[in-house]
Amino acid sequence: MARLQIRNLEKTYANTFKAVHGINLDVNDGEFMVLVGPSGCAKSTTLRMIAGLESISGGDVVIGDRVVNRLQPGARGIAMVFQNYALYPHMKVRKNLSFGLRLQGASKAEIERKTNDVARILEIEELLDRLPKQLSGGQAQRVALGRALIKEPEVFLFDEPLSNLDAKLRASMRVRITDLHKRLKQEGMSSTVIYVTHDQTEAMTMGDRICVMKDGHIMQVADPKTLYDRPANAFVAGFIGSPEMNLIDGRLDGNQFHIGDQALSLPDELMARLQEPAGHVTLGIRPQHLRVGAEHGLKAHVTGAEFMGHEVVLHLSVADARLVAVLPAADYVDLERETAVTLNLDPGKAHVFDQSGENISLSQLH
Repeated sequence: MARLQIRNLEKTYANTFKAVHGINLDVNDGEFMVLVGPSGCAKSTTLRMIAGLESISGGDVVIGDRVVNRLQPGARGIAMVFQNYALYPHMKVRKNLSFGLRLQGASKAEIERKTNDVARILEIEELLDRLPKQLSGGQAQRVALGRALIKEPEVFLFDEPLSNLDAKLRASMRVRITDLHKRLKQEGMSSTVIYVTHDQTEAMTMGDRICVMKDGHIMQVADPKTLYDRPANAFVAGFIGSPEMNLIDGRLDGNQFHIGDQALSLPDELMARLQEPAGHVTLGIRPQHLRVGAEHGLKAHVTGAEFMGHEVVLHLSVADARLVAVLPAADYVDLERETAVTLNLDPGKAHVFDQSGENISLSQLH
């Protein structure tokens, strides 16, 4: 295992476009760190700089106690799993797995032992004599995992490895990869992971910690629960969670939040947390924390409803804002479009963001 450190890492291209802006990140021994963000946020560029596949414009990448900026990929102690599997089509699975060992001059006995061990761990023994074209997507991805695992690297790098799989198989592979990480950690084997994805569900279900990126900047690094409950800014609040957090622009005057021609009295519990309680702000509340049917609150109109079995996703309009509420199916009343309802919020779960997007309501929030 190895600790990985990114220190003031920068990437500027020849056309002067700056893709990565001096980011800093520490990944602990044996940690599963996920880099997540929308397309173009530079998460894959960051991963490729760690791997040595992209040149570094500034800063350092440190693996263990070595600055690896000038080392070739093969000398960095890393193994990478790509989105497209990158298997050799003319080689059977057995040779795909052992190719790196053969390049290193490992003995036949070592190659056979390690190949069989990896095949057993990944449950692909019956695939060893197949060609890549004879594999399903999930099987090919397991072989790609095995080829990385057999190298016994200090750090595993995953670049959107599940993007080409269907939804059901993605869910299955998420569990398989996280179980593999836990097993390797228990056995004292290499298990430090940097995992890149644009899928926040993957990030939330797989990562020990998550690094949320936007436009080459790190917006927040925290465990999944902290990101969900205590987003540092409006970007993280809107990106993490499904359905995404409702973000309502308005004006705060005392304890009155004004939106359109309505005013919502914010509860004392929320007001006590505010660091700068005045002026134009954004009120954030997750769909699961909106209540429908309260006597006092925001007047809204139903614009649509989606029955999901165990819950109902209700679409609403308030002035120019479009909101979403998630209600238990047991509480669902068949509401027609344009039905007027009253909304209120769970005071312990609401957030207030200032004009720069920073969360000014984190004080004492549990």
